[in-house]
Amino acid sequence: MKNKKKVLVTGSSGFLGSHIVDYLLESGYNVVGFDLYQPTYKQGLIEFHKSNVLDYNAIEKAISGCDYVYHLAGVADISEAIEFPDKAVQVNILGTQNILKAAVTNKLERFVFASTIYVYSSLGGFYRVTKQACEKMIEEYQKVYDLNYTIVRYGSLYGARSNNFNSIRNILRQALYKNEIIRRGDGEEIREYINIKDAAKLSVKVLDKEFANKHIIVTGNQSMKIRELLTMIKEIFENEIKIVYEPSNEQHHYQITPFSFRPELAERLTPRTFIDIGQGILEVLDELRHEEYKSSDNSKIGLREKG
Repeated sequence: MKNKKKVLVTGSSGFLGSHIVDYLLESGYNVVGFDLYQPTYKQGLIEFHKSNVLDYNAIEKAISGCDYVYHLAGVADISEAIEFPDKAVQVNILGTQNILKAAVTNKLERFVFASTIYVYSSLGGFYRVTKQACEKMIEEYQKVYDLNYTIVRYGSLYGARSNNFNSIRNILRQALYKNEIIRRGDGEEIREYINIKDAAKLSVKVLDKEFANKHIIVTGNQSMKIRELLTMIKEIFENEIKIVYEPSNEQHHYQITPFSFRPELAERLTPRTFIDIGQGILEVLDELRHEEYKSSDNSKIGLREKG
């Protein structure tokens, strides 16, 4: 890339954001990070801005000179959005409005927005509602201000650097620390899991001209029942863990991936070559074990210092 394009990534220190930063850098872009938290992974950012998407002046400073923006920052956990709806509305909707305004002012070539397949369903609570509102606002900005966009609706992501809100990481933590997996529901729920690295690569691909002003679904190639996933994890642990299914009153998560019923509303983008889910699970498990080792090692250091 002769004249390197400059990209702002909000939420750059997070699960999805940090991987998108990696692949943008690998693809030859200059990347500016923007997040509430310092990155915990070594990255080649040309700038990093530790701030909030509700701070418009900070956004203006970060976005200056950029060609594209990936807006990933926001309240992404369904339970958190249900517990704190005011926060979800302020951060997800008003924060997005701030990024849109700055993108127009600075004449960016593309606004890439991280949405969710929950927009297709009646589930997802306030999280889904805020994402739907943002999508409509982005579409209106294109009509009024000619701001090109790509809306990326992500499916079930998993992989390295995930937090404890992530389903597969949470399952592996239960297996590793409790020798038991408690699953609310009957395990018949269906997901199309995609490794975060594959999702990040596809997220960089959407900067191609063909994806301008389109809605894209980024998801895995194969459907899998939760019960099948848990059986695979049990086999990884050499059948030494117990799986318990409990009744669930959960009304906010889908049973079957909702876009399966309305594929005409967006273009589905899946990786041609992809990380096998078994391999991906082992990577997350290795990461958890490494964290456990570091935690144990630090505890020993603390005990020695006290002594």
